[in-house]
Amino acid sequence: MSRPASQPPADSAADSNRSSYNTIQPSPRSRMTYAGRMTLAFACTAIMTVLILVCVLAIVWTNQFQSYTRENMQRTAQSMAESLSQAYESSGGWTDESIETVREYAQTMDDVGVQLKDAAGDVLYDDARVAQIQTQGHGSMVFPGNDYHYVSADVILQDGTRVGTIQFWAISSDAFLTKTDSAFRTNSYGAIFTAGIVAIVLACVLGYFVSRALTKPIKRITSTASQIRNGDLSARTGLRGDDEMGRLGETFDDMATTLEKDIKLEHRLTSDVAHELRTPLMAMQATVEAMQDGVLPADDEHLATVAIEVRRLSRLVDAMLKLSRMENGKTPLRIERCDVVALASGLVTYQAQLFSDNGLGLSFSNETGHDQLFAEIDPDLIREALVNLMSNALRYTPEGGKVNVSVAKSRSDVLISVQDTGMGIAKEDIPRVFSRFWRSDASRERVAGGLGVGLALTKEIVDRHNGTISVDSELGVGTKFTLSLPLEHRDARPQQNG
Repeated sequence: MSRPASQPPADSAADSNRSSYNTIQPSPRSRMTYAGRMTLAFACTAIMTVLILVCVLAIVWTNQFQSYTRENMQRTAQSMAESLSQAYESSGGWTDESIETVREYAQTMDDVGVQLKDAAGDVLYDDARVAQIQTQGHGSMVFPGNDYHYVSADVILQDGTRVGTIQFWAISSDAFLTKTDSAFRTNSYGAIFTAGIVAIVLACVLGYFVSRALTKPIKRITSTASQIRNGDLSARTGLRGDDEMGRLGETFDDMATTLEKDIKLEHRLTSDVAHELRTPLMAMQATVEAMQDGVLPADDEHLATVAIEVRRLSRLVDAMLKLSRMENGKTPLRIERCDVVALASGLVTYQAQLFSDNGLGLSFSNETGHDQLFAEIDPDLIREALVNLMSNALRYTPEGGKVNVSVAKSRSDVLISVQDTGMGIAKEDIPRVFSRFWRSDASRERVAGGLGVGLALTKEIVDRHNGTISVDSELGVGTKFTLSLPLEHRDARPQQNG
């Protein structure tokens, strides 16, 4: 296999005839294998998934802990407000004794700022840390006004009179968390991080084995393709299955089998063409050289021998050219509505004398139940196909044999059969009867004089009509060829004129 070189610039007259050719590089250009790239893709996917999951969990977890901290702060503030209410009633107002409760609590909490205001909003007690937070802030301190770290509770007497407000500011988010709460939060984040690492490692391991499993059939296909390229046409992948890889392997093996058959057919075709051309050429050469040497006279008899071989070569070349054009779709179909019964019976009538001269009986059978059966066909090509089948029967049916041409109808198809009582075809040769230049061993002596391309040409004609051709044969009994043609023609491939 090869890749074409890039085209030269259109304005480069000097290089207009330049071309280049490069073979496929035997070793891969990329250092990273397909399996490595798949493993990396799995790892990147896992990392992205873990990062997204960690971020989402961190946000949710942080919000939950902040809510939990706020609830603790609110309960503490409410408890302090109740204590201040009792102290207020015992002291008869805001005295140093009642405010001492706030001062003692503030001294026990390192990360909490406390502020007490009376009913009029005047500050009765202001922890120095509150002023610090309000003025400058530093480190992990949280400024007042943050809903999660600022709470307040009204100091209400038993008669419902509001006499003041106690306010708490948490300088850090851990101020109202117990050691158990803090440890639980730390362990939770650690567990999330550990789970992320484990997930990434598992994704890499899984990606490695999955990529190996996926690339294994690809490597087998690549190895098989290399063997076929190096001349081992029997190499096969052996892959089977219902998934894409299994179907790819089966398709590749089918392609390799077809390629092997085509190459063998090409080699056989080359050999057969050489054989077919050599026989008349050698006869002509021998005759001409004999006449040149004076061994044979250059009379009409010997010139006629040369002319016969020339016509034989001409027929062979014409048949090969016609078959090639038919296979390439260069022979246009001239479809018309034609009476198949009349076409077949007319051919039988026209060929009857020829068969009679060779000691054979030729008959026609109309099995349609009607006098006419119209189909959309190319009458000239179908007539040529029938002539090929009838000529084939004529050659391989011994004297005294019979040949019958019949027309029948099957659903939406017309069936045209040519049946003889000839030598028949061996079972192992049936699949090859439509190959170019194929003839059974019994007919290789060339007594019958066939070119060996008639059946191949007939098959191409039937294929162009979107029909089928079948053969049923038994050695020593006879052979039956049947053409199945659709009554209504539908183009299966575009026609090419030329």
